[in-house]
Formats: sequence, C-alpha cells, structure tokens
Amino acid sequence: MKIKILIIVLSLSTVFGQSKRDPRAVAMAGAYTTIADGIFAVGYNPAMLAYQKAKPFQLMAFGTDFGFAGNYISLSNLNALSGDTIQQDQKDQLFRYLDNSGGLAFFTDMHIPLPFLNYSSGNMAITSNMIVMGDFKLPTGLLRLMLEGNANNPSIDMTLKYEVMAVNEFGFSFAIPFDAFALGVTAKYLQGLFYLGVDPDSSKASLETSVLAMYGTGNYLLRQGIGGSGLGMDLGFITSEYNGWRAGLSVINAFGSITWNKPSVMKDILAGSDNIYGNEDDLFHFTWSGETLNDSMAINYTYTIDSISATNLSSDSLFKSESKLVKNLGPDGKLKDFTINYPAMFRVGVSKRTDDYIISSDLVASFEDRFFARQGWKWSIGFEIHRFPAVPLRIGFSWGGADLLELGLGFGFHKGPIIFDMGFAFRNGLWIHTMKGFNLSTGLTITGLGGRSTGDEALTGPAPPVPEESDSDDLENGDKPEESDALEKEADSKESLPGKEE
Repeated sequence: MKIKILIIVLSLSTVFGQSKRDPRAVAMAGAYTTIADGIFAVGYNPAMLAYQKAKPFQLMAFGTDFGFAGNYISLSNLNALSGDTIQQDQKDQLFRYLDNSGGLAFFTDMHIPLPFLNYSSGNMAITSNMIVMGDFKLPTGLLRLMLEGNANNPSIDMTLKYEVMAVNEFGFSFAIPFDAFALGVTAKYLQGLFYLGVDPDSSKASLETSVLAMYGTGNYLLRQGIGGSGLGMDLGFITSEYNGWRAGLSVINAFGSITWNKPSVMKDILAGSDNIYGNEDDLFHFTWSGETLNDSMAINYTYTIDSISATNLSSDSLFKSESKLVKNLGPDGKLKDFTINYPAMFRVGVSKRTDDYIISSDLVASFEDRFFARQGWKWSIGFEIHRFPAVPLRIGFSWGGADLLELGLGFGFHKGPIIFDMGFAFRNGLWIHTMKGFNLSTGLTITGLGGRSTGDEALTGPAPPVPEESDSDDLENGDKPEESDALEKEADSKESLPGKEE
C-alpha cells in the first residue's frame, strides 16, 4: 500500500520548474539581500547595482538550477513506516503532521538563464530567466481514506491542488546611488509559456463517512493556457557600507500577474503551418482523453458517491464520474482570459564584511502559498570565506518552521575572467536521510580580464587621490621652504647672542 501511494504521488508531482536563484544564493540558503553581486542582484535586491561602478561587466554564459521539495517523504520517515502493517499510533502521528501542513505537498522548479542574455555593467542590468514550476498537494482526507478505509471520519476534504506553469522573465534593472543609501528598480515583462492547473475558485470535493456507509461529491475545473503576458516589478533599498556593515530590504514581484488566453507570439509559434492553434499540425498542444485541446477549452471532472456500504457494494450505480470538455467563452463568443498572480516576497537583511569572510542574514516573508512562495516568515544565515579569493567557500542555514529547514553548501572558482559557482542544498531536512528534497545549482559567468574583486574598493569605488604640496609652487609664489625658514631663524638667533660679535 505504501509503495503504491508513493508511486502515485511522485508520478503526479514530477514536473519541472521557481523565482530567480543562483549557485551562491543556494549555498548561502538565500541570505542574499545585502551581498548579491552584479546580475545576481536582480531578483533579490536591485539596489545593489549602485555599488558596481568600480567593477567590470558580468555576462552569464551558462547556468542550471533544479530543485525538488516535499513536506513529508524522506528516507527516515519511510523507514519509520516500514513493516507489514502500519500501527494506529503511526497513522495518527502521520495525519497530525499532514493536517498541520495542509496535506501531502510537493514542489518542483527549474531555472534556465538564457545564455548570454544576462548582462550587467555599472548600475544597470538586463536579465532573462526561464522558470518552470509545479505545485501539487494531496489532501490529508484522501490519505486517511486510503490507509484507514471507511472509518468514522464525518467529513473529509478531498480538494486537490495542482498547478504547472512555465514563464520567461525579462528584466531591466537600474539603481540610483545617494550619499548614505541607494535605491533600485527592476521592471519585468513576464512571458507566459504554458499553464495547467485546478482552478481553486471553481473546484471543491468532499466525502462523508461513517461506520456504515460513505457518500460524497466532487467537482474539479482544470484550466489550461498557452501564451500569456504580464508585468512585474522589484523594488530595493540598500545602505552604504559602514565599517563592513550593510542593511537593506526589497519587495520582489510587486504587483506581478500573468494573463492567459490572449493573442500572443507563443501561440503563433506553436500554431503550425495553418496559423490556427488547436489542431493536429500544432507544434505542441495539451490533450485530454485523446482529444486535442485548443485555447477555448477547459476540463470539468465531476464525481458522486452514493451510500457505499457492505450491502450494496456490488451495485454499479454507487460511484459515478464524468469528464467533459467545456468551452471557455464569454456571452459574446470570445475567448475568456484568466489571470494568475505571480507570488510576491518581502526581504530584509543585514551583513558584515571583513577581509576574510562575509556573514549575512535575511528575513523573508511571502503573502500566499503558491509555487515558490510560502505564507509566513523564513530566517536564513549564510557564511562565505574568501580568504583565498580564487576558491570561495560557502555554507548557509534557513528555518521557517518544522518543514522548511534547509542546509546549503557550495564553492566557487574565480580566476581571471572566469567565475564558476556551484551550490547544493538539503531541503526540508539537514542530512541525506532526513531531507525531503534537494536543490542543485551551477553557473558560469564571464567578466573582465582582471577578475572581479570582492573588497571594499570594488564596493564603494576607489578613493580620490590626495594632492601633494609642491615646494616649487611655494617658491614661485614667493614663499620659502620650511627648511630654509628654520636655517634663517637659527642664524638670526646666533647673531643676537652677546659675545658673538666680531
């Protein structure tokens, strides 16, 4: 039974996909608001671009980032449930844990920075990032039904959560420095590639159980979209560095949303030779029960369970389900669009920099449980040793509740124009046997031939030269050098002493 559940869940949740991330951020567990550098400041705090004036450009040549996270399944938890049967106390402990977490959840994400389309110079940056993400949650009630059967659970919520989305983020960032602080802005164009998900506003399912029978109803509306567009904005604030200390805050994806089912370049590309999306010559389209879905179609799945009990279990009319395609058209016959909010995040951080290391700490809050965002606060701390600048070493830890632990590790190789970084994180667990997911990130960046300094001079710009006084200038202005003045005073004093007259 346990193996079947695991296979079903993993098969449903294995999709690709998250907001911006890089190897250094992964290794430092996201403690990045006040130390992000160059193009990597975008997505964390664009105000950091104000302190790049003395540094050469950055150009990302290659990068990959893949992550998977769950809230229960780990080697340790599976081992605790091993055996021929699961004891009732084990079931109760499992259900309490999942009830507090809202169900058995999985999240997957993949970031693909488009090669050579991420560039920063001075206080400006142009970035692009393709993100594919999936969010799935199996309700606790369904797990209880599978493990306990027809138990005395009066009402069970059977509503599923499932969303998959792919987005291209294109951003232009700039920062404005002031005497004691800097402000930064990133303007984003969000190009939606595809979306498939259960509409939470139109979907609801429940199951009523008792010792004698069970009955219930369910309705799921599965919407799909090809080609979407939207706008977003990041806002950032950072202080100037004072004795190595720096503080800052940012709002990421402020006012962000994506509207689907509008005319788009994406549909035109996928439409094939006839330029009509939703038929057999498309380069890509969703299908349901062997039927091609065009952009005006949604899937409506309903079921009813009518008093299943031991006496009428053989009846074929107790469980009825129906799946049909519905038109997503308005009264005027035109295609209805729908909007998906792009989750926003609030970040505040502080850091201390020395000649040998950087220590950084962040508090991050999201406003909804969707995709990469989780409602509530998350604290992280990161430590980077750059005693040997060519090979920086990093470690980070974050905590946001019992199921949001993370331990990050990573290193870099920085030599001349080459910046290579790698980061790995244990997600929702601190060791291999307790982790419930992982994150692997690599990146190759090109910069100036002299490399990219991490010292104070690179952060604040070189100090202006101090003018030196010139003796020749003094003589030209009729002034005597200090040495000549001293000799002249000594001679005058000798002449004034008694007994020295000749």
